[in-house]
Amino acid sequence: MSLTTAHSVVAPTRTSKRIAGAVVIAYALISMLPLLWIFATSFKTPPDSISYPPKVIFQPSLEGYCNLFTTRTRQTQEYVDALGPATTLCDEITRKRNMVIAGPSKYWPRFVNSLVIAFGSTFLAVSLGTLAAYGFSRFKVPLADDLLFFILSTRMMPPIAVAIPIYLMYRELGLSDSALGMILLYTAVNVSLAVWLLKGFIDEIPREYEEAAMIDGYTRLQAFWKVVLPQATTGIAATAIFCLIFAWNEYAFAVILTSGSAQTSPPFIPTIIGEGGLDWPAVASGTTIFLVPILVFTILLRKQLLRGITFGAVRK
Repeated sequence: MSLTTAHSVVAPTRTSKRIAGAVVIAYALISMLPLLWIFATSFKTPPDSISYPPKVIFQPSLEGYCNLFTTRTRQTQEYVDALGPATTLCDEITRKRNMVIAGPSKYWPRFVNSLVIAFGSTFLAVSLGTLAAYGFSRFKVPLADDLLFFILSTRMMPPIAVAIPIYLMYRELGLSDSALGMILLYTAVNVSLAVWLLKGFIDEIPREYEEAAMIDGYTRLQAFWKVVLPQATTGIAATAIFCLIFAWNEYAFAVILTSGSAQTSPPFIPTIIGEGGLDWPAVASGTTIFLVPILVFTILLRKQLLRGITFGAVRK
């Protein structure tokens, strides 16, 4: 007589669902608290931003954003009064501090540099990673496992370990403080991640789709473009998010390799100086604006990001 053990799935109770929901909400609130504090600080005045105990309730002000986008010089009260009435809100806020606006700040050029370098390197890394992942997935590559491990090993060492050699190499090649140099560097760093993630997604696409397309007269390239790529859209989007997050937030290489025309926002924001030290509302304002593009991009592709975490190379 044989005994069969039946395994039944027990549905979660209402109490367990409430507990799980409460834990998730609490974790989300704790995780969001630093971002909310940065956002609130961007609307404080400099004295309110460094007050002790910290002010939770305060009079909102746009002084931080005005200080972020302008450079100011201190003048005498007589000079300020002789200028006539203020023409803009920032001009009015600045004059209350006995200062005048001398011109625009360098924040917008640095922000544009971040956009160009991050999105440019992400596009190249995902494009090259897709081609490499397709080759590893569909063709017999000699020592494929060793090559994949070597590609992944390029991300095992900290960036600071290779920053000085790269700086010396870039100086000789004339790529220091250039957008092209940063795009190439971030592309090289992100390609390894793109290959590993995209190979997992392409492995999930049945080969029969391509074979059927080639029987109908498609070339290998046409089958890749019209059959494989549409099927791998989710994986490509998820990989683009991971690559963009790295390129957008990268700090060590940006500090060492850029200082002027190609400097990005991360090394520039901490250098915002106000009266007597860091202008914390301006720093918080720059940080808030800096978070917006990556936040919007991630929210738009959040479903693909979730799939990228649970499938592909991570799953394997």
